[in-house]
Amino acid sequence: MAVRSKTTSSQYVASRARDPVFEKLMDKFKHLFKVIAIQDLILSNPKNPSVSLDFLSRLSQRLHLNRGATAFLRKYPHIFHIFYDPAKSQPFCRLTDAAMEISCQEAEAINASFPVVVDRLLRLLSMSTTKSLPLRAIFKVWRELGLPDDFEESVIARNSHLFRLCDAHEPNTHVLKLVDGSPSNRFIASVENWRVMECCKQDCSVERVEMRYSFKHGNPPCMKLSKNFRAKIKEWQRLPYVGPYEEIGEKKKSKAGVMALEKRAVAIVHEFLSLTVEKMVEVEKISQFRKWFGIELNIGICSWIIRAYLFVHQGEETYHLSERSI
Repeated sequence: MAVRSKTTSSQYVASRARDPVFEKLMDKFKHLFKVIAIQDLILSNPKNPSVSLDFLSRLSQRLHLNRGATAFLRKYPHIFHIFYDPAKSQPFCRLTDAAMEISCQEAEAINASFPVVVDRLLRLLSMSTTKSLPLRAIFKVWRELGLPDDFEESVIARNSHLFRLCDAHEPNTHVLKLVDGSPSNRFIASVENWRVMECCKQDCSVERVEMRYSFKHGNPPCMKLSKNFRAKIKEWQRLPYVGPYEEIGEKKKSKAGVMALEKRAVAIVHEFLSLTVEKMVEVEKISQFRKWFGIELNIGICSWIIRAYLFVHQGEETYHLSERSI
């Protein structure tokens, strides 16, 4: 008897059709993550914003500096300045004046966007089935959400009428909750704004019935879809689902019910990414929220993001999955 082989999530990612432009962007973007990580280390000491090369060398593996810390720093002389400290008899690194100025401007922009930041946290908590999220998960995406590094004090503590920190069942773990009476059902998903705009266009190519539950989607230039697959996409676009801010109710185990839950997972990922500054986030980070968003389907984290990727791909309101960012 022939045994049918299963395709794993990682194999599916590797074999998918790719957008070469986006892949090139992500190849450059991963270096930005390393630059930001070193910048955070330098700025962690406000009195003396610098870090020794010896310390960075010991962190090379953790920071994914394959050719060593010194080689990486020298690739970006406009960001990092290497100098020798005679008092400590070792080389150090600090930000250049231009990089320090940009960092200060970024901090000012974050401080000026507190109302937006509060709204993002409210929306994130409202997507949770329990209106609560573990603080450790939010810490993983604080930069992606545009939160200040002291958001526990500057955002949560100052808005005690909206947020409440509670002890979790695990030691040294806290859960952030919406205060009873906080607005949690007044939010509209970002995709709804696109649907309204599309419906108002005179040359709208999508039927009104299909538009009600559809997502903006596109395909990489090298991806050719069969007629049968296009029909499945159209069928999927018409499929009703419960929005990310709506109460999910009883989960149906029928085929249609599972498909609706899968589409809700797409909507949640789509809305999550719309709340981030760069409209992107690492797969590992977003997977921290899976249980809290009620995504308990018997599919891996990559699988339900890939399913989303097949239908909502390019553009301001859409997203793409790159293995370079995993």
